[in-house]
Amino acid sequence: MSRKEDALEYHSRGRKGKLEVVPTKPLVSQIDLSLAYTPGVAEPCLAIAEDEDRSWEYTARGNLVAVISNGTAVLGLGDIGPAAGKPVMEGKACLFKKFADIDVFDLEIAEKDVDKFCDIVAALEPTFGGINLEDISAPACFEIEEKLRKRMHIPVFHDDQHGTAIISGAGLINAAQLAGKKLPEMKLVVSGAGAGAIACVEFFCSLGMRAENVVLVDSKGVIHKGRKDLNRHKEKFAIADDGRRTLADAMVGADMFMGLSVAGTVKPEMLKGMADRPIIFALANPDPEISYPEAIAARPDALVATGRSDFPNQVNNVLGFPYIFRGALDCRASAVSEEMKLAAARALAQLTREPVPDSVIMAYGGKTLKMGPDYFIPKPFDPRALWWVAPAVAQAAMDSGVARIKFDVGEYRERLMSKGSNAAYSIMRTIGKEARREPKRIVFPHAGNPRLLRAVQQIVDEGIAKPVLLGRPDEIHAMCHEMSLDMLEHGVEIIDPRIERNPAYAQRLYELRQRKGVTSFSAQALIQKSDYYAALMVDRGDADGVVTGLRLNYPDTVRPLLEIFGLSPGAKVAVGMYMLVLQNSVKFFSDAVFNIDPDAETLADITLQTADAVQGFGVTPRIAMISYSNFGAVNHPGVTKIKQTIEIVRARRPDLEIDGEMQPEMALDPERRKQYYGFSRLMRAANVLIFPYLDPANASYQMLKVLGGASAVGPILLGLNKPCAALQNEVSAEDIVNMTAYVVLKAQQQQQQRSREQRRA
Repeated sequence: MSRKEDALEYHSRGRKGKLEVVPTKPLVSQIDLSLAYTPGVAEPCLAIAEDEDRSWEYTARGNLVAVISNGTAVLGLGDIGPAAGKPVMEGKACLFKKFADIDVFDLEIAEKDVDKFCDIVAALEPTFGGINLEDISAPACFEIEEKLRKRMHIPVFHDDQHGTAIISGAGLINAAQLAGKKLPEMKLVVSGAGAGAIACVEFFCSLGMRAENVVLVDSKGVIHKGRKDLNRHKEKFAIADDGRRTLADAMVGADMFMGLSVAGTVKPEMLKGMADRPIIFALANPDPEISYPEAIAARPDALVATGRSDFPNQVNNVLGFPYIFRGALDCRASAVSEEMKLAAARALAQLTREPVPDSVIMAYGGKTLKMGPDYFIPKPFDPRALWWVAPAVAQAAMDSGVARIKFDVGEYRERLMSKGSNAAYSIMRTIGKEARREPKRIVFPHAGNPRLLRAVQQIVDEGIAKPVLLGRPDEIHAMCHEMSLDMLEHGVEIIDPRIERNPAYAQRLYELRQRKGVTSFSAQALIQKSDYYAALMVDRGDADGVVTGLRLNYPDTVRPLLEIFGLSPGAKVAVGMYMLVLQNSVKFFSDAVFNIDPDAETLADITLQTADAVQGFGVTPRIAMISYSNFGAVNHPGVTKIKQTIEIVRARRPDLEIDGEMQPEMALDPERRKQYYGFSRLMRAANVLIFPYLDPANASYQMLKVLGGASAVGPILLGLNKPCAALQNEVSAEDIVNMTAYVVLKAQQQQQQRSREQRRA
C-alpha cells in the first residue's frame, strides 16, 4: 500500500515527474554538434524531403509512441482534466520503456470536442510511430479512435478498449478450454456497457463468440431493443425484449459473466444459477463486482479472473500494449489490424500453456504454475511476454498487409530475447515476493533517521519484514508523528540499547573478542552502541537479520558485523557486490568494497561467491574478468593473477561461463568480441564483472551510477555468517526496502538450510 506522502515525495524529488529526454548520439565536440544540428542535419532533412519513409531511418520516430489523453476518464478518478491526468500518462510512458524499450512523449490535450481533438492528434503524425489513446471517456473515445484510424497511417490504439479486450480474450480462450465450452455456444452476460465492455464483446465475437448470445447490462438494466436511451454502440448489442430486466435475470443459465462496471454488483446467489463450470471475469478496479474468494465459495467449479494482483488470473493491460506496439513499430505497421490483436491474444493464451521458468515461479511466491483454474492468464511480469507477443503481432501485421517492412520472425524473436529488459525488475520483484511469503524479524540500528523511517513504513505496509528499531523512543515517536507514519501502531518495536543493557550480549561479545583487545568492561560499553547491539541480537537469535548504515563511515558500519558474525563456512573473505540496474539490463560488479589487492586464490573465492549470489537471484552468471588488456596482450603480474584465477575457478566450477582477461568493452559487446576474439568462451554479453583490485571496481560502479544513470543496489554483502546489509550513507529509502527484502530472503534460506541439516542429523 502506498502512502500519500510517499507518492508525492516520489514524484517531486530530484528531477520532477518520471520522464526525461536523453540524446542517443555523442554531443561532446564541434564535429558532433555540426552533425547533430547545422550544417550536417540538412542531409537527413533533404533525404526525408525526397522520400518521407526515410524518417523511419534518420529519426527516433520508429521507436516513439504518443500517449495522448484529454483527462476525461482518468484511472477511476473521472474527468479530472488533462493536467491532473499527466502523472498517469507519464506512468504509462514508464511502462512502455520498462517492458518494451519504447520511447514515449505524453501529450495532455485540453480539448473535449471530438473533431478538434482529432485534428490536433492527426497533425502530429510525422512525429510518431504510433498513437496510444488513454483515459478518454465514452462514447467520445469510440469516435476519436474510429476517425483517427481512418485519417492516420500509423497505429492508433485505445488501450482502455482493446488492451482489456486482448488480455481477457487470452483468458477466455484458455478458460473455455478448461471448462470444456465452445465459444460459438457460450452465453455471455456483461455488467457495464462502456468503451472497455463493448470492445471486449466485439473482440470475443472475433474470437468466435456469437453476438446473439451476449447480453449487456448497464446502470439502467438489460440493454434491449425496447429501450429508447441507447447510443449506436449499445444498440449494436441490444437483444429482443424477452422480459429480462436486471443483471440477476440475465445471469440465469449463463456460461460466462464479465464485469467492467462497479464493485459489489454481483451477489454470490447470482452465480449459483449460472451453467456448469462458469467463467467469471470480475474486472472492476480496485474492487471487483464480486471478490475472488466470494466467487469461489459460491461456485467452487468456477474459473475466476479479476483485475487484482493479489488473486490468480489478473487481467492486466501491461501484458498487452507494450508488446503490441513493440511488434507494430518494428515492422512499421500502418495500423493495428484485427489480426494483430487476435495474434496477441492467442500468443498470450499459448504462453500460459508453456512450462513456467523458475524465475517467474519465484516472483509469485514459489508456487508451481501450470495451466489450470489458478493459472489461465500469464503473470503480468512474465518477461517472456515480450518475445511471445511482439513477434506474433509483427507476423500478423505482415500477413494482414499493414506492415511496411518484412523480416524473419524467428531472428526477431532471438533479438528480443537478448534484450533482457525486465531482468532488474524481475530480480527485485522476486526478492520482495519471497520476503513477503515469510517475513523475518529485522533489526535497524540508528533508527532516528527520516529516510530509514520512511523505508520502514513501506516495509511494514508491504509486509516485507518485522522491523525492530534501535534508538531513542521519544525521538522516534516524535519523528513518526511529524512525518505522519503509523508503523508504531502496527507493532513495530523500539529498543534503546543505552537502557536495555543485556548481560548475555556483553558476555557473548567478550567471548568473541577477548583476544582482540576487548575487556569485559569495554564489552559492556560497546553493547550500548546500536551497531553492536543489533549484531548481537542476530547472533543470539533474537532477530533474524540486520540492516545497518546511514550514519557512520563504511568501515565503522561494517566492523561490528565482521567481528561478531565472522565468515560463512568455506568463505575465504567477505565480498561487497553491487547490482547495477541499467535501462534494459542488470550487471553485477565485485568486489567493490573489501579486498584491495586479492591474490589469485582470494579472487577465485570472490568470483565463486559472486556467481552463487547471482544464481540465487535466478540469473545465469556470465563472468568477465576485467583488466586493461585483452587475452594476453600485456605481460604483467595483475594479468597473470587473472589467468591463475580463471584456472582455479574452472577447476572448481567447470559449469560456469567465464573468460578473461578482457577490457570492459569486449566484455559487454559480444559482436565486437566475436569479431576480434572468436575463441572466447563467453557467448553473450557479460553480466558479472570481476575486478582484480578494489580501486577499479569501486570507481567503475560509481562512474556508471553517476555518468551512466545506473541505479546501484548494494553493497550486497557476501561471505558473512549471518543475514545482514551494511548500506552507504547516501542510500535512498527504496534501496533500504530492497536490501531489507534481500536480508529477509537470506534469513529464510538459512532457516531452510538448518532444517535440512537437522533432518539429515
